[in-house]
Amino acid sequence: MGRTQEGSIEAVSSDDARQRLHRDGFHVLELKSAEELWSLFPSRISRQDLIYVTAQLAIMVDTGIILSAALSGIIEQEKNSALRKVLQGLKEAVESGEDFSAALARYPKLFDNTYISLVKASEATGTLGTMLERIAAYLRKESDTFNKVRAAMAYPMIMMLLATGVTLFLLTYVMPKFMPLFKIRQTQLPAATLVLMSVSEVIINYWYLLLAGAAAMAGGFLYGRRTPAGRRILDWLKINSPVVGTMFRKVTISRSIRTLGTLLANGVPVIEAIKLAEAVAGNYYYERIWQKVQEEVTGGKRICEVLRSTPLFPNMLVQMISAGEEAAKLDMVLEKVSTYYDSEVENTLKATTSLIEPLMIAMMGVVVGTIGLALMLPIFNLSRQP
Repeated sequence: MGRTQEGSIEAVSSDDARQRLHRDGFHVLELKSAEELWSLFPSRISRQDLIYVTAQLAIMVDTGIILSAALSGIIEQEKNSALRKVLQGLKEAVESGEDFSAALARYPKLFDNTYISLVKASEATGTLGTMLERIAAYLRKESDTFNKVRAAMAYPMIMMLLATGVTLFLLTYVMPKFMPLFKIRQTQLPAATLVLMSVSEVIINYWYLLLAGAAAMAGGFLYGRRTPAGRRILDWLKINSPVVGTMFRKVTISRSIRTLGTLLANGVPVIEAIKLAEAVAGNYYYERIWQKVQEEVTGGKRICEVLRSTPLFPNMLVQMISAGEEAAKLDMVLEKVSTYYDSEVENTLKATTSLIEPLMIAMMGVVVGTIGLALMLPIFNLSRQP
């Protein structure tokens, strides 16, 4: 039985290093690049990395380059060590005779079921290059929608943090400067000032308890959202909130419809496509609807008949799906509907942002104004005293 030995070797690539070690009589158990060994922060694979690789593979495969050679070409140019390791694993699996879809299934955190199902459908028809191009376009749309939602929600979060910071500054720094003056002059203080003075003293004297309480609430929120009951509550709030509810509904519908249309257009069976539309919905209540659609369609009903029974899907959308089913062109209709909903999502995001901005500014004005008024009223009273 041989013994395990560690060491280093200079080589132009991992393949070259592996071959040289084999020639020297070594059996390679694990091979790591110097970049991986010395990096303090391990590389991560972003959504943009995945889109770029998919688009590159689409071009290379579409021009007639075999898949393993296309993967090798991308590996040589890729600087992200984590992505390079994944591509190397895919290349080795393909060279060993494994289907590309099966190789992708080894990395479920990177390649979701939609990606794998589309690749699997293309393998049966020999259209991998075209399919990869469509997948890249699909991923770009998903990424654009996600980035727009994140940007729309970033503004109110920043404004809320600013409001909290200004409030804490006024209560913990400015208010204590005035307290000795109020106590020395023994003036009658307005109720608002007395309340804010009490709040200021609590924050200053018991800040550690408040901090612990905030941490406990944050931990409880993070834990609660992972439980079935917590997720149901949060998902209900998302789609029923007064300002952002419409936006979240349209984003969820757009994501599901786009996935369903893309899958059906590329030969994925209806039941499997509906399952994947459910998986990408990202909202408990819409997932339940797609589960019901799957059950009813299996029993012989049409998709539009099931969606018509729920208020979460607009009547116009249901009518378009019905027309597509009657004309046997559901995939084309869904793709057009998803494009329409993408523009609707963008318009809703703009409307939501334009509505949130004045609301947040007004909220900051009320908070800061109330504290300022509570400070100034006693000063006015003092200036009137003889």
